[in-house]
Amino acid sequence: MAINKTKVAVGFIVAGALTVVSGLFFLIVGPMVMKDQVIKNTVIDPKNEMSYTMWKDVPVPFFMSVYFFNVLNPEEVLVGEKPMVEQRGPFVYRKRIQKDNITFHANGTVSYREYRRFFFEPSMSSGNESEVVTIPNMLVLGAAVMMENAPFTLRLTMSAAFKVFKEGAFLTKPVGELMWGYDSGLVDFLNSYLPGMLPSTGKFGLFAEFNNSNTGLFTIHTGQDDIRKVHKVDSWNGLTKLSNWNSPQCNMINGTAGQMWPPFMTRESTLPFYSPDACRSLELVYQRDGAMKGIPLYRYVAPKTLFANGSDYPPNEGFCPCRQSGLLNVSSCRHNSPVFISHPHFFNADPVLLDSVQGLRPTEDEHGLFIDIHPLTGVPLNVSIRLQLNLYMKKVSGITETKKISEVVMPMIWFEESGYIDGPILSTFHTNLVVLPTVMEAMQYGFIALGLATILIASLVHHRVKVSDKERAKRAHDPQMEGKCVINN
Repeated sequence: MAINKTKVAVGFIVAGALTVVSGLFFLIVGPMVMKDQVIKNTVIDPKNEMSYTMWKDVPVPFFMSVYFFNVLNPEEVLVGEKPMVEQRGPFVYRKRIQKDNITFHANGTVSYREYRRFFFEPSMSSGNESEVVTIPNMLVLGAAVMMENAPFTLRLTMSAAFKVFKEGAFLTKPVGELMWGYDSGLVDFLNSYLPGMLPSTGKFGLFAEFNNSNTGLFTIHTGQDDIRKVHKVDSWNGLTKLSNWNSPQCNMINGTAGQMWPPFMTRESTLPFYSPDACRSLELVYQRDGAMKGIPLYRYVAPKTLFANGSDYPPNEGFCPCRQSGLLNVSSCRHNSPVFISHPHFFNADPVLLDSVQGLRPTEDEHGLFIDIHPLTGVPLNVSIRLQLNLYMKKVSGITETKKISEVVMPMIWFEESGYIDGPILSTFHTNLVVLPTVMEAMQYGFIALGLATILIASLVHHRVKVSDKERAKRAHDPQMEGKCVINN
């Protein structure tokens, strides 16, 4: 039986057209399916086992690296000379965080408390917690500034108390005690006679109130009703706004709780989040594209306006009273102690701050903070939050411990909280969000290319068959042509 080449060619053309249509169908439907899967797996729902577990238990290892500014010339500082410091560290702690008291509400929100514990990691540290450093005595110098406007007799009484408890302007103690607390008769005295002046009772340490604690009661949106609101804070400790600051804008609780963000981010998106430790909402901005082991990401960093003062950036006026740009005055939520937050080594701060202390060398690579986000899902891939704790100190008449100290914002420590996705979680992330979409995209365009190629080849074959058929038909109706063909042969 003879094969009808025309029909075969037409069949291939039809098949090619169907293949192109299939490719175009997948090209249109594929992104819709992908978006639907992202939404399904981003919503906070116990049914989404993997994503819910990541949100609840945060399986990514987090570390806190702490650096102390060891004061090299404490005696000279007391007579008015510029402080000289050397950085000591890192002293690294593994941070274990877990959400508890999780309660889902009918309005599409979920409440929880997140508990945190810190464990020292000697192998990752430059030394051990028994290493001794010298830093400003926050109890003495902080209390001195707080009492600057108190009656002179009260200042004299406080100075006498410092002498009784043998507390001076500077403190030399092991890192572990400075971090997590040391016994002090002065702490008991202040809590007895000036209740509320200190954040805690018993031992006094820079991070004493952070270990074995929680960050408060967060209520956030699950995204069930609107995926654009997933992870965004609805309230914190029952509050929808703060009262620490001096303007409605500064008292707003914006963004998420700082661990995940809504999906489908663009380069115009910002990264707002509320930090209980900073007592305010913060907002990072897009810096550049990047990739982590093949996974695309957006890097977000702190804008220079984040800690700018009200004169340089009027929207920050509500965070004042301010000093130089580059400092956040957190005294209003730290029992009025003269404590300021900044970037490490006064990075991105007013040069006056840097000039007032010797031994600081700020660089963006070492001291700038960043969060690397997978824009499709809003999941952080790599995080490095770096902040510095500073004490404002000066000479206060009546408190002789301050002697002739020059007015200075003194860096005490800086710390970096960091973590990144790795191991099986990263492999799963890479497979689901890089490999599969790439294969799907290749299939879409592959179908289109194969269909077009099939149509082209089949059309050429069909054309040649048509031409050949016409020639045979012409010869069949022209005997002379046939004869010529015979003679020529």
